Amino acid sequence: MLVTAYLAFVVLLASCLGLELSRCRAKPSGRACSNPSFLRFQLDFYQVYFLALAADWLQAPYLYKLYQHYHFLEAQIAILYVCGLASTVLFGLVASSLVDWLGRKKSCVLFSLTYSLCCLTKLSRDYFVLLVGRALGGLSTALLFSAFEAWYIHEHLERHDFPTEWIPATFARAAFWNHVLAVAAGVAAEAVACWMGLGPVAPFVAAIPLLALAGALALHNWGENYDRQRAFSRTCAGGLRCLLSDRRVLLLGTIQALFESVIFIFVFLWTPVLDPHGAPLGIIFSSFMAASLLGSSLYRIATSKRYHLQPMHLLSLAVLIVVFSLFMLTFSTSPGQESPVESFIAFLLIELACGLYFPSMSFLRRKVIPETEQAGVLNWFRVPLHLLACLGLLVLHDSDRKTGTRNMFSICSAVMVMALLAVVGLFTVVRHDAELRVPSPTGEPYTPEL
Repeated sequence: MLVTAYLAFVVLLASCLGLELSRCRAKPSGRACSNPSFLRFQLDFYQVYFLALAADWLQAPYLYKLYQHYHFLEAQIAILYVCGLASTVLFGLVASSLVDWLGRKKSCVLFSLTYSLCCLTKLSRDYFVLLVGRALGGLSTALLFSAFEAWYIHEHLERHDFPTEWIPATFARAAFWNHVLAVAAGVAAEAVACWMGLGPVAPFVAAIPLLALAGALALHNWGENYDRQRAFSRTCAGGLRCLLSDRRVLLLGTIQALFESVIFIFVFLWTPVLDPHGAPLGIIFSSFMAASLLGSSLYRIATSKRYHLQPMHLLSLAVLIVVFSLFMLTFSTSPGQESPVESFIAFLLIELACGLYFPSMSFLRRKVIPETEQAGVLNWFRVPLHLLACLGLLVLHDSDRKTGTRNMFSICSAVMVMALLAVVGLFTVVRHDAELRVPSPTGEPYTPEL
């Protein structure tokens, strides 16, 4: 398993580098890329944002292992994960309103403080303290995915008055470097936890200086901005009306809830499946992120002017790949007949599918959901997503360890078949909808939205 993990990591990393280098050579530099003021503004944003992302990714490979190291049972670990998911959905519902009221800069600094406290709780073996840490992690995650983007967009448009069409370029680059940081974070976590022999708590301690630096840079370099608040009840009511009045939005939400709830359960299960076979968890995680980056690169190639595939096609392909991978896992995790290499390959395929899924889903959401209703609709998307994930973890909590993992993959397979049916339904509804197609390239090369 050790050799397989390192070999897969090297092959995936080489594939990603090859695709990205060929893309960079073929892509001409645009006006935004050569504007000195814009580049300085981007750098100020990236310095803080990338530190925050790096700290977040650094904690991912050894979270389950840490709880195991503290001698908690799998059922107890499942409850910790459920607590984290529940706090994410609760804080996620009010995060945009909180950020608008408190201020985007202050919210980013608050993220650094709460996530640092979350990391400090990992030093305790007390179960209640760890539950509090999971709740703080949920708040921090909600702030990470709301405050930073809101601050950037307001500054871009209101303070600097840069063109609106430059915003996707910033977030497309951020999405690419987010993958790169995730790959590097896995290697760094492996280095501090195993190579240096500091144990599974070390990555959490190492994340604290990154969070402190991110908060200090935001406090020193960023200006404060606010936005007019829209009542939370009005936001949710508007989102619900949009969800029920447009079948495309309802089907898209169904696909997101089913697909991403399975991904949450996969995040919980991969460590107990592979760790007993001596897998280097940090390198395994980096391999997952490299596979996701490879999927994202394949998305850009597939939607380019050369191949001109549509995001709807790639969304269908992503769901099919996950269905196939979960069927593989139902066999490779059979009690007494475990095959860790096959399970690892299935997990890599799931991550590859995620690299195709997220840009496809992002493109379709932006085209289908009106901009004014996106916050409300996404709130309604998140609720069933996290409820399904929590339900799955609670079912696993009550299962026998030897058969529970295989049974959970079987349930996830059934859930993904339902997602596939929803994809077929959406495809039937939108097959003649020109709005959901990538425009035919004319003149300059097309850069798909991420």
